[in-house]
Amino acid sequence: MPVILAIESSCDDTSAAICKDGKILANITTSQAIHIEWGGVVPELASREHLKNIVYVVDAAIKHAKIHKKDIDGIAFTQGPGLIGALMVGVSFAKAMALVLDIPLLSVNHMQAHVMANFIDAEPAFPHLCLTVSGGHTQIVLVESPNKMQVIGETIDDAAGEAFDKTAKILGLPYPGGPLVDKHAQQGNPLRFKFPEGKVEGLNFSFSGLKTAVLYFVRDHLVEEPDFVQNNMDDICASIQHTIIAVLMKKVTKAAEMHGITTITLAGGVSANSGLRSALQKLGETKGWNVHIPAFQYCTDNAGMIGIAGYYKFLENDFCDQRVEPIARLGI
Repeated sequence: MPVILAIESSCDDTSAAICKDGKILANITTSQAIHIEWGGVVPELASREHLKNIVYVVDAAIKHAKIHKKDIDGIAFTQGPGLIGALMVGVSFAKAMALVLDIPLLSVNHMQAHVMANFIDAEPAFPHLCLTVSGGHTQIVLVESPNKMQVIGETIDDAAGEAFDKTAKILGLPYPGGPLVDKHAQQGNPLRFKFPEGKVEGLNFSFSGLKTAVLYFVRDHLVEEPDFVQNNMDDICASIQHTIIAVLMKKVTKAAEMHGITTITLAGGVSANSGLRSALQKLGETKGWNVHIPAFQYCTDNAGMIGIAGYYKFLENDFCDQRVEPIARLGI
């Protein structure tokens, strides 16, 4: 029954978790409000905030799980992808603590961990497809085992989460704008305004055209009506969200049909979006799929997903040594 301490510091969330025999006993995360005034994540500030928070979250996770440091059998950490300075904080802390405790290290790919978040409270069948949607990535992943995954479709420009945040900024919504678009969309008419869906062959995505379309849409309407955005915020957000989700659903349907797979999972920060969760569940019912969606606390960046990924690596003795370094651009 291995006990894994997990550390996540890839962007602007400092998180630590305790995973015991595949069960998450604690998952402590601190977010960095300092970025709000800048309208986005400032890498240098993120690194400094991680330095302030990492001891606290690790100590809190250990106490919450009611274990002692000597009970820990291995330390899992995010190696990448992510902001290099932010990653360095988590990697360095994990290496130092593992050295002191004389226990093994488990390097974890952040995007694989998002996929593995589905295994915290469920056991999706293999093989399955995971639609991974975040601020930096949009991928369809063919998952053959906990440690064998293949990206079969991905964005060629902006990620879906980036499209949410950037269109929110165009609409004058504060950072982070994605959750606010979702909130307004729940009250709006998703069919009132028509926005273009990126046309890309195969299973890849494109969302940069949507961002540009929204920019011109707002510019043109403000000329005629200065309060247009404010007066129509709910319908605009609902229409934008509807367009993004429609693209995602079409691509995952195509992938499922191409590979003959009926188990579909959802992952990444945007998997917390209520419209996306509902759309995938409804589509799954129509198609006869087995759909798995993580609990909200495991959707955004968190150490719980690092812990479950590290647990499966521990079972295969897939350790790394003290020479390991963070990698900002790390593919699955």
